[in-house]
Order: sequence, then structure tokens, then C-alpha cells
Amino acid sequence: MVPMIPNSSQTVDLAVVGAHLRGMPLNRELTERGAVFLRECRTAPCYKLFALPGTVPPKPGLLRVRDGEGSPIVVEVWRLKVSAFGSFVAAIPAPMGIGVARLDDGTEVKGFIAEPLALDGALDITAFGGWRNYVASLAAAQGA
Repeated sequence: MVPMIPNSSQTVDLAVVGAHLRGMPLNRELTERGAVFLRECRTAPCYKLFALPGTVPPKPGLLRVRDGEGSPIVVEVWRLKVSAFGSFVAAIPAPMGIGVARLDDGTEVKGFIAEPLALDGALDITAFGGWRNYVASLAAAQGA
């Protein structure tokens, strides 16, 4: 049974969009800090998703745009204790950062963002609706 961390002033809910998703290469950075998966959902339709060039492991960048100019993007929401969140954020390398993500139900949580400069030359993968779909398309193309 997965332990629950109750929501309180001592916790932070975090939306992840790429390499930190369940089953992805950096998910252990959450689970090793005791993070608890809460749910999979979508962002509000005010985001674009990009495949960032030269990142290892490959990572996406989420960019907030004007309402109506983006699409809902699949994210996972994880809950961490504040102390764990602090150590997690301290380890995030540029060009990634943490901002506020608006979800499709109107709630806001902390979430990954990318520095705009990192999007120069990045592939717009918004149409895939999320990182998993994009990664699956790459695997399918390699298998074809």
C-alpha cells in the first residue's frame, strides 16, 4: 500500500510533464524523496510542449501561452513534503525550472517550466498531447 501524505502547509503538489513521469528515467528523483502520486490529469489549454534538444535523458519543455493558443497537456501530480520539495528543486538543472501550472479543473499547483531560451530550435510536440505520446511515436517510428 502506498503511504499517503496528507495535504497541508507542510506539503507541495507538483505537476510533472516528462522525464519524471511514472516509468520514466527520472521518476526515482521523486520516489526516493517519498513523493506520492496523486493523479494524472491535463493542464488548462494554455500550454505548448516542446522536445528540448540535447537534454539527457530527453526532456520536454512546457511553455505557458495565451488562453486559446495552447492545448491541454497530460501531466502527473505528485505530493511531496516541503523539505523534500526543496531538495528536489535544488537539483533541477537549467534550462528547467519550477513555476505554477494551471490544471484543467482550474486548480493551480507547482509545475515544471522551461526557460524560453531553451525553446530555440526545440520541436513543438504540443499536438501529441503529452510526453508519453511523443515518446511512443518515436519508438513506433524506430520499429517501422
